[in-house]
Amino acid sequence: MSRILYLCLGFCFSAVGFLGVFLPLLPTVPFLLLAVWCFARSSERFHAWLYHHPKYGPAIQAWDRDRVIPIRAKVAACTMMAASMVIMLFVTDLEAWQYWLIALTLLVVAVWVASRPGTARDCGPEPAPDRTFPPSGNPP
Repeated sequence: MSRILYLCLGFCFSAVGFLGVFLPLLPTVPFLLLAVWCFARSSERFHAWLYHHPKYGPAIQAWDRDRVIPIRAKVAACTMMAASMVIMLFVTDLEAWQYWLIALTLLVVAVWVASRPGTARDCGPEPAPDRTFPPSGNPP
């Protein structure tokens, strides 16, 4: 039963991630990371397809190997968070405390994103453990 649940979640996260390609305020890679995690527990075939995808595979592999967020992705993420906050200020009618709470949340996320290494060489001498799907096809 859990294998089917992980498979369904993997497809849902993949769909939302691919929607993020076309919708500027929706992130792509975080949802694809969730999808690849779900597929690692449900389908070696879909895990391998997403993990080795020509466009999104390198970002997923960089995160998996070294917990790296590429510099371009950091800039894009922080820019979109700031733009989202500015747009929200003009198009919504919230209480001041709600704006402050949202701004604080976005700031915490932006600081976390900015604090991740931007390249593999920023990670230090020890490589991260291999988190790829086991070759036997059995989830961990």
